[in-house]
Amino acid sequence: MSATELPAVAATVLPPRPAPAIAPPPSWRAWSRRLAYGALGLPLAMAALPIYVHAPRLWAEATGLSLAVLGGVLLAARLCDAVIDPLLGAWSDRAGRRQGLILLALPFLAAGFFALLHPPPQFAVLWLLLSLLTTYFGFSLASIAYQAWGAEIGRDAGERTRLVACREGFGLVGVVLAAVLPTLLGTSPANGNPLADGAPTGLAAGLATLAWIYPPLLAALGAVTLLASPTHVAHTNHALHSLPRRPPFWQGLRQPLADARFRRLLGVFVVNGVAAALPATLVLFFVADVLQAARWSGAFLALYFIAGVVFLPLWVALSRRIGRVAAWVSAMLLACLSFVWASLLGPGDVLSFGVICLLSGAALGADLTLPAALLADISAGRVPVAGYADDTANADDGDNAAQRCASESSAGGYFGWWNLVSKLNLALAAGLSLPLLDVVGYRPEVHEAGAVAALVAVYCGLPIVFKTVAATLAWRWRRQLEGFS
Repeated sequence: MSATELPAVAATVLPPRPAPAIAPPPSWRAWSRRLAYGALGLPLAMAALPIYVHAPRLWAEATGLSLAVLGGVLLAARLCDAVIDPLLGAWSDRAGRRQGLILLALPFLAAGFFALLHPPPQFAVLWLLLSLLTTYFGFSLASIAYQAWGAEIGRDAGERTRLVACREGFGLVGVVLAAVLPTLLGTSPANGNPLADGAPTGLAAGLATLAWIYPPLLAALGAVTLLASPTHVAHTNHALHSLPRRPPFWQGLRQPLADARFRRLLGVFVVNGVAAALPATLVLFFVADVLQAARWSGAFLALYFIAGVVFLPLWVALSRRIGRVAAWVSAMLLACLSFVWASLLGPGDVLSFGVICLLSGAALGADLTLPAALLADISAGRVPVAGYADDTANADDGDNAAQRCASESSAGGYFGWWNLVSKLNLALAAGLSLPLLDVVGYRPEVHEAGAVAALVAVYCGLPIVFKTVAATLAWRWRRQLEGFS
């Protein structure tokens, strides 16, 4: 037997050696990386409440600016903030690594936030405008790059849902901290109870202290996310492309709107977002004038957001069993039932409204997680074919086939448009509900039966209508949204 024949003989006698299996990372390690990715969501969400809620009052009291001037500056800055999001998204797709963009954005956010909460005695208008623009730029760029990065590092639909859940869970914790810390930090022996007559001074002191705490917190949790997050970047649709392409800037800006699946999801998101923003705009009026329990407002808000955190894992688990769209529709119906119950309440029904806050807060967890997880799939061009976690490429519908070729490098563009719509939802809710209440004769702290009934109709009735429309559209388009057709 010749030497050249030995390998062939050995192959027929000896059993083949199995290929070494690549073991997945242990569960605890995978979850630690997911939590590391989610950590940055806490300081990003924590910044929103002081910027949008506390800053106007702080500046009016600290600088003496007229409300007209203050409102004009805030409006100009917020319009710039909204319009710039799609541009930042398209630019982030051209710029390269998402981590580098986050690293670039965080110093702008920290510096702008610090300046915003320290009003100067002079040049107040210029200081306010520059601090707002700096804060908005850092916040928007960091958020878009962060969200797009999560879409890219998810290996499959289930992993992307878990990453989004971690991000939004940390975000809800950040919102709760932002709600309570200014009051707690403003409490001192000098100013006593911040909920008493000295509240403005105590709140201003608490915000000033928060401004010193926020930059190191942002740096620490940002470092955790950048250094310890999952590093895998999934490549999909290899039949269509082998390397990710970076589309031209304007093509990257237009491409998401040419994606039929994204347009459908965005349509549902707009209708459902208005339904969520309406009660957020009116809840303090409802608590004060319908329940006549204004002193419980803080507790109700805290209960609402805490319920969102607690029930978030339940929606992730449910979505694995019945699909993300079905779970999202279930949350919309739960919210509708809670508003039906709220419409029956009257003065003193504090306990009942507390339960309603738990139910609507539970639905909030689904609203924050499931549509964002669907968007992560769409933005990365992934189309499951046989189940929740199956992420192999298949033939998409005709409207979307062309977009799949370049979608892997366009996640920033998708999230840019998504963030723009999120901000416009809040503006649309305020622009719809407040003038409507004015037309029907509602006045705060005037407990007339007709005015209170009008408030109940707008606070409870309009969200039910919008949620029902959103649930109907989502259910009608469920196969397209999940990517099964």
